[in-house]
Amino acid sequence: MKTWNRRFGRGWFMRAVLGALLATAATMANAESQTLRFGVLNQRSPQLTASYWNPILEYIGRRAGVTLVLGMGKTAPETTAMTLRGDFDFAFTNHLFTPDRDKLGWQVIARPKGDPIIGEIVVMSDSPHRTLASIKGQEVAFPSQEAFVGYQVPMDKLNKDAIQIKPIFAGNQEGAMGQLRAGVVAAAGVNSKVMARFAEREKISYRVLWRSENFLDIPIMAHPRVPKKTVEAVRAALINMANDPEGMTVLKEVAEIIKQSPPYGFIAAENRDYDNYRQFFRDSSL
Repeated sequence: MKTWNRRFGRGWFMRAVLGALLATAATMANAESQTLRFGVLNQRSPQLTASYWNPILEYIGRRAGVTLVLGMGKTAPETTAMTLRGDFDFAFTNHLFTPDRDKLGWQVIARPKGDPIIGEIVVMSDSPHRTLASIKGQEVAFPSQEAFVGYQVPMDKLNKDAIQIKPIFAGNQEGAMGQLRAGVVAAAGVNSKVMARFAEREKISYRVLWRSENFLDIPIMAHPRVPKKTVEAVRAALINMANDPEGMTVLKEVAEIIKQSPPYGFIAAENRDYDNYRQFFRDSSL
């Protein structure tokens, strides 16, 4: 040891130890920074949501060189509150287009392929209600006050037509549909796509009393703090997923879980694509 000290000196040894510690800390910090939280809006139960999204996030994360961890609250309002606090790095949500939330700087990067979503007010097929006017004074189920096409768009219509109802909030889209199926409420405000898939999976028949204009499907958005390089890597992985045999296999498998019809996968999208959401909030009666 004395020979070693004479040759290199204690100063060199301490610098080497310090350098190794700093390098380890930097590696750990970099690894931690690459674990990103991906918030998903409550449409279905947490279990069903996880079964659908976790395989997608695992695939996207590997392709983008990051780890994406699913996150959500117990209800849609809780998940939206988490999103507004910045708890998520990416989010599958359409709750950020009000004037105040638009200023937060979230960036639309992609959206699901396929038809737009539509707000609907529906009843069971054997219901005596055949017009909106007939549900006046009745209990109507909604996911939550945060639900865009499931509550805000239908309620705006009811308000403008002076049809007063008794809103019942179920916590998520399929919760409202479950209350309708059970006969707890006379009608439900729903997302057209989620309702159709729920009905197919649960083998039920329903009737639409009213349908809104088209809105683009819920986007995937990136928090402004996420580095541009990471955002672009995640966007590219999303857009290319359906073009990769492995990615398509994942998409088909999770689609079967919720009875989702083709086309599968995601396409590029940007903030201006969602301008009719913003116009709705400017004109809304809520």
